Formats: sequence, structure tokens, C-alpha cells
Amino acid sequence: MSKVRFTEEFKLEAIKQITEHHRPVAEVSQRLGVSSHSLYAWVKRYGKSAQSGQQAGAEAVELRRLRAEVKRLTQERDILKKAAAYFAKESG
Repeated sequence: MSKVRFTEEFKLEAIKQITEHHRPVAEVSQRLGVSSHSLYAWVKRYGKSAQSGQQAGAEAVELRRLRAEVKRLTQERDILKKAAAYFAKESG
């Protein structure tokens, strides 16, 4: 009997059902036709990397947002500095 090879995408989707959707391993095992032993091994092997990949994506979005905000605030600060210098010169 030959071993069945599952794609990495299939494994990650199975892990997602267990970790994110909080489905029991036995249920996922039966539904997908994979042994529960294999699922536990996949969670151990890929679980953290699957979750960290999602976190990395969310962190990248947050980083872009924060950089845009820093740029906008820097521009506002520079405008206010110029305005303050202009009015200080006018009143002085």
C-alpha cells in the first residue's frame, strides 16, 4: 500500500480548520480522510508557521498604515513650523 501525499496547501487548510475554526481533530480527520496522527503532526510542524504567516500579513498592513500616518504627521509638523516662523517674523 503506497503512502498518500497531501499538498502543503491541503495541510495548511486542515490546520486552519483545527486552530482557527476550533473544530475537533477527530471531526477534521474523518471529514478529510486523514489520520488524526497525521493531523497532530501537521499542527506541530506547520501550525506556528501558518499562524505567523497570517500575523505577518496583518503586521505588514499595520506597518504601512503607521508609516503613512508618520509621513502625514511629519508634513503637518513642517507646515506648522514654517507658519510659526512666518508669524514670529511678522510680529517681531
